[in-house]
Amino acid sequence: MSTSDHDTADAVAAVPASFAVSVPDVPDAELEAEELDPGQIVSGHPVVTGKVLWESPDGTQVRGIWQITPGVVTDVEANELFVVVSGRATIEVEGGATLEVGPGSACVLREGDRTTWTVHETLRKAYQISS
Repeated sequence: MSTSDHDTADAVAAVPASFAVSVPDVPDAELEAEELDPGQIVSGHPVVTGKVLWESPDGTQVRGIWQITPGVVTDVEANELFVVVSGRATIEVEGGATLEVGPGSACVLREGDRTTWTVHETLRKAYQISS
């Protein structure tokens, strides 16, 4: 096997098998606390938790579950596609649209978007971030 064939075989081996997860059914206890910079909190006492389900070896792709309790926070976004599985929020994109999201909403945020999230009901989403 040549070096390039070996590299290709290693790359294929690094890709996980296909998988399915019932995102609404993952217990809160399985989600890990995530640090929320106090400077991001506009109002309330939001708590962020999540679980990475898969990450590429080079860190450029991440898939997981993310949850936030009610409150208002600001963020600078990554290149992300997500689907809301429960809860409701209003996401204001600075200089852009105001997005009303709830169960079944699919949303794309661009890297660098400055957002304000008003979380009305604890929001849980399944996401993929690409960098």
